Amino acid sequence: MSRLSIRDLAVEASHGIGARPGRLLLTILGTVLGIAALVVTMGMAQTGAGQIARQFDAVGATQAVAKAGEARTMGGDTRARTQLPWDSPDRVERLAGVEAAALLAEVDVAGARISAVPIADPTAVAGVPPAVVATSPGVLAAVRGTLATGRMFDAGHDARADRVVVLGAGAAERLAINRIDSQPSIFIGERPYTVIGIVEETARRRDLVDAVILPMGTARADFGLTAPGELQMRIAVGSGDVVGSQVPLALSPNAPENVDVQSPPTGGELQRNIRGDINIVFIALGGVALIVGGLGIANVTLLSVMERVGEIGLRRALGATRGQVATQFVVESVVVGLLGGLIGAALGVFVVVGVSAAQQWTPIIDMGLALGSALLGGVIGLVAGAYPAIKAASLEPVAALRGGL
Repeated sequence: MSRLSIRDLAVEASHGIGARPGRLLLTILGTVLGIAALVVTMGMAQTGAGQIARQFDAVGATQAVAKAGEARTMGGDTRARTQLPWDSPDRVERLAGVEAAALLAEVDVAGARISAVPIADPTAVAGVPPAVVATSPGVLAAVRGTLATGRMFDAGHDARADRVVVLGAGAAERLAINRIDSQPSIFIGERPYTVIGIVEETARRRDLVDAVILPMGTARADFGLTAPGELQMRIAVGSGDVVGSQVPLALSPNAPENVDVQSPPTGGELQRNIRGDINIVFIALGGVALIVGGLGIANVTLLSVMERVGEIGLRRALGATRGQVATQFVVESVVVGLLGGLIGAALGVFVVVGVSAAQQWTPIIDMGLALGSALLGGVIGLVAGAYPAIKAASLEPVAALRGGL
C-alpha cells in the first residue's frame, strides 16, 4: 500500500464511486443543479441584458445627425464653415451602417400667409402659421415617419420643383384639411401647393407633425433656399462609431473637420450599468445554488466515510498512509463534482438556448463561462471533500476495524 500509484488511486476511487450508483446519482444531482443554475442564471442575464440593450438601441441609438460645423466671427456671430452637399443622402447611404438618410431645412417664407383658401379673410383671427420645412424624398424612412393618408413626394417632384406639399397631422388640422382625395391645395403667399399626403407621426423630428413639408427642389426654386440645414440618418444598431467617423469624409472629403456628426456611442453608460446590475443579481443566485450543491457533496461524502469505516480501517491496517486515504476520498469527491459540473454546464446551455428560442431572443452564452462552470464543479468537489477526507485519514486502524469513528 505504501507504493500506491496514481493509477491505483484512480482505480480505487472509481470503485468507490461506482460501488453505489444510486448515491452517485443523488450526489451528482446536487452539483448538476448548482452548476446548471449558475450557467442558466448567467446565460439568461447576458441574454436579458442583450435584449435590454437592443431595446435601448432600437429607440435611441439608431439615429445620427450631420450638420455643417460653425465658426464664430470677429463680431461674435456664428457662420457655417461649410455647406452640406445637396446629394448628401446618396453619399451617406453608400456607407455601411446607414439605412436611410434625408436632408431637412427650415424655409423662410418671409412672413407669407399660409392658408387653405386663396383669399385672405380680414375678419379671421390671425394665428401662428405652421412652420415650413423642406426635405428630400426619403425623410419618412430617415425619421421613422408614417403617413395617415396619401403619399410622400418622390425624387421626380423634387427634381421638377413641383408645387406639392405633405402636411403634418397638426398642420392639416389647423388648415382644416383631413382628406386628400379631392386634391386640396394650400397657399403659401399667392402660390398654390397641392396637398398629396398627411404625415401621422414621426419618431424623430416630431416638429414635422406640425409643419408644412415641401420638396427641397421646390423650396430652392420658390423661396431661394441656399443650403440644407441638417442630414438625418437612420443607422444600424452598433454602427454609431463607424458612422460618426465616415460621414464627415463622405460629405466633405477635403475638410471633414467642418462637418459635425452626432452619432450614438456603441455602448451607452446606462446599458453597462443595467447589465452590471443584472449580472450581480444573477451571480448571487448562482452562488447560492452552488453553495447548496457543494453542501450536498460534502454531506454525501461524509456519509460515505462513515459507511466505509471498516474499509478504511482495513486499508490502514494493510499499510495505507493517512495521505493515501485522504487522497482517495478527495479524488472521489473531485470526480463526482467534475461529472456534475460537466452535466450541469451542458444542461444550463440547453436551457438558455431553449428559452431564448421560445422567446425569439438571441441567446448569448459565454463559452468560457460554460467551460469554467464545468471545472468549477471539480473545485466544489475538492472543497466539499476536504473535511470528509481529513476525517477518514484521522481514523486509527484499530478504532476503524471496531467500526467506530
